Formats: sequence, structure tokens, C-alpha cells
Amino acid sequence: MATFLIAIIYAAFIGLGLPDSLFGTAWPSIYTEYQLPIALGGLVSVICFLGTFASSLLSTRLIRLMGTAKLTAVCTLLTALSMLGYGLTHSFVMICVLAVPLGLGAGSIDAGLNNYVAIHYSASRMSFLHCFYGVGVTVSPFILALVFRNGLNWRNGYLIAGGMQMLLAAVLFFSIPVWKKVNSDDEASEEEFENLSIRQAASIKGVKVMWLLFIFTVGIEMSVGNWSSTFLVEHRHVDNEFAARAMTFYYLGMTLGRLISGLLAKIMHSWRIVKIGLIVLAVALVILLSVDNGVVSIVALMLIGLGNGPMFPNFNYLTPENFGQARSQAIIGTQMAAANIAVVTLPVLCGVIGQAVGMWFFPYYLLILFAFMVTTFLRATRIWKMPRIFE
Repeated sequence: MATFLIAIIYAAFIGLGLPDSLFGTAWPSIYTEYQLPIALGGLVSVICFLGTFASSLLSTRLIRLMGTAKLTAVCTLLTALSMLGYGLTHSFVMICVLAVPLGLGAGSIDAGLNNYVAIHYSASRMSFLHCFYGVGVTVSPFILALVFRNGLNWRNGYLIAGGMQMLLAAVLFFSIPVWKKVNSDDEASEEEFENLSIRQAASIKGVKVMWLLFIFTVGIEMSVGNWSSTFLVEHRHVDNEFAARAMTFYYLGMTLGRLISGLLAKIMHSWRIVKIGLIVLAVALVILLSVDNGVVSIVALMLIGLGNGPMFPNFNYLTPENFGQARSQAIIGTQMAAANIAVVTLPVLCGVIGQAVGMWFFPYYLLILFAFMVTTFLRATRIWKMPRIFE
């Protein structure tokens, strides 16, 4: 029964990943069809953020009210309906409207399941959880690549992914009794979570540093996810199908990075895994900057996913260790909110700059975010007295 439950949780994270990579991969086709400015794609991210930000901060109250199992099922259904709406609409305004429930659903799933796994399972399980998120974000561009190859448009990709999400929502609803049988004391323990305000969380030593780490790693992840296809199409002059395949390899790299992180977690601490990821990420950015070639760009994007992928799960897993279990859900909620600030601001800024000066700036933008992340990580090494980065 316990094995079945962790499989259900992993499946929920596949569903969390499905919509995240769809929009960035489909955006070159969307803005061409509607004759929109490239940077307007950031508007959809901003609207989605509003829902995600709110539900992340409310996650403690929602979990105390509904429980993690029921909340995950309801929110997965919400995201499924939003994705199907994307596939059925012929209005960019409706795409913007549907981004609100999409964000609401994703924020609660992310915050709730991250804390649930951090408390009840090992660091390996946490990395594997986000590995399955990587499966979700890898499947979506693969679906779009097949759709484009068969002469269909981006809406068909959303309908296929939305149908998959509906099936997953049904499985989650049927699995609710399993959660109660496996961890019968969960509902009582969830009622004991501290409900901290943002100001109270910020006053705890190290919380703001973790916020920054989430902002920069998510900024890199989402900027690559949102703008790599546009960068390859506009600057390196590949077609939409090639760009969609490139995104598949990027998310495959992310998935492999989290899989390897889960294996390494059995023999080393999460902070050391983060150090290795930073080194891989540095190599990837050098390759992307130095070689102007479509195939090499795919390799670089895959390495970016490989290096940056382990960051998010390991930062989340460290939360109960750094701040205590009673505070962990509230702090993870603020961390998800910080991550979503990155989602809504940093990719948008990348699009605005790309619109103004050209998408050639994209690799340099990633390098700037990486430099900030390394600087913040060095601050974290002093707070938690970790070994130096190359030790």
C-alpha cells in the first residue's frame, strides 16, 4: 500500500509538469497565429503567477482544511480543465483567463506535495519526485513535436495533454482512501503546522537566502523553458519541430539530473549535490555561449537541465532540516511563492530584453542569473557552515 501511495504522488508530479513546458514550446506558434509581440508571452506567465502565488501562500490553511490528498486531486482536476480550455479556445484573451485556474491548481499541488515528501520520505524520494515532474515537462514538448510533424497545430497538443491530466485527476480522487490508510496520523499532524506570515517567515535566519536560491534556479529553469524555442527559431534559425525536439532534450536533461540526484542522495548530503549541479550548469552555459550551432545548442540545453534540475528538489528537502517540521509547510509555501515571483518576473524580463535587443542576448541573460545564484549559494555556505564549493 505504501508503494502504491508513493507511485500516486509521483504520478501527481507528472501532472504538475505537463502544462509547465507546453506554453513555452507552443509560444512561437501561438504568437505567429495571433500576430502578437514576442514579449507578450510573459503576460500569460504573469497571470498564471497570480494564482500560483496565492495558492502557495494559502497552502497551509488549505491543507489543514482539506488534507493533502483531497487538495491534490481537486487541484489536478482544475489544471486539467484549464489545459483542455487552452486546446478549445481560439482567443488569446481566453488563454489569459484560463491561466488563473491553471496557476491556482499548480501552486497548491507543488507546495503541499513538496512538504509531504520532505517530512515523510528520504532525500532520494524527493529527488525522484521531481524526476517525475521532469517526466511531465519532457512529455509535453514531445507531444507537440509529434503534433507538428503530423501537420496539426498547438491546440491538439493541449487537448492530448489535457486528456492525460483528466485521467490522472480521476486516479487521484480514487486514491484518497489510500492516503488515510498508509499514514493515518497525517491529518492530525497537518493540523499542527505553524501558520506563519511572510514577515514572520522572513525573520527566521536563512529563509531569505533560500528564497533567493529558489528565485535564481527557477528563473533559469523557466527562462530556458519559455524562451529556448524562440531563441532557436529567431536567432539560430531552426524550424518549430526542431525547436520542440530541443525542448524535449532540455527537459530530459532535467529529468536525468533529478534521477541522478536521487541516486547520489543515498551517499551524499543535498548541499554537496547542489555544488555538483552548479559546476555542470557552468559548463553548459559556456557551451551555449561559445558555439552557434543548432545541434550543439541541444547538447547545451540538455546539460543546463542536468545541472539545474537537482536544485529545486534538494532546496525543498532541506527545509525541515533547516527550519524544523512544524514550520516547514509555511516556509515551503513562502519558498513556492518566491519561486513563482521568479516565474512571473525573470522570464518576462528575458522576453522584454529579447524583444528590445534581439534573442542573441538569451545565453548572456542565463549567465547573469547563474552568477547571482552562485553568490547566494556562497552566502548559504556561511549560514549553514558547509564546506567550500570545490571541497
